Amino acid sequence: MKIFTAAALVTALLLTGCASVDMASKEDSAKAKAFATPTAGNAGLYIYRNSLVGKALKKDIFVDGQCVGESGPDVFFRTEVAGGKVHKLDTESEFSANSIDLMTEAGKNYFVRQYIKVGVFVGGAGLEQMTEEEGKADVLKLDMAKSGHCAGKP
Repeated sequence: MKIFTAAALVTALLLTGCASVDMASKEDSAKAKAFATPTAGNAGLYIYRNSLVGKALKKDIFVDGQCVGESGPDVFFRTEVAGGKVHKLDTESEFSANSIDLMTEAGKNYFVRQYIKVGVFVGGAGLEQMTEEEGKADVLKLDMAKSGHCAGKP
């Protein structure tokens, strides 16, 4: 009976509550939502989270081993990476990091969605590349979080 109660509590926490992260200014968020062409030789990278589950969870995001930030519900990050190469994106998950490789082309913007999935003890996270059309539509509904703070390592 205790196991059932604990499992119900964990499930309730995953589906309710709200984790908060430090947010960028409204001006910075609006500027990022203009989807400007990245600086010469670079690609723009938008990583966002709009999952319905796991609102109480914060999950770290890394690009090439460098902290992008700690995500919360309904936020996005914008950064630039070198064009013409493959970049490794990692997100914190339940037992180990989940990763994807993303080949970028200079001058383009890329969109990666972080999603929360149910885990054994706590929710995990995954990453998936989205089309530019889907990504822009999703990011327009979100607010930008401050970059640079992660709780762990990739």
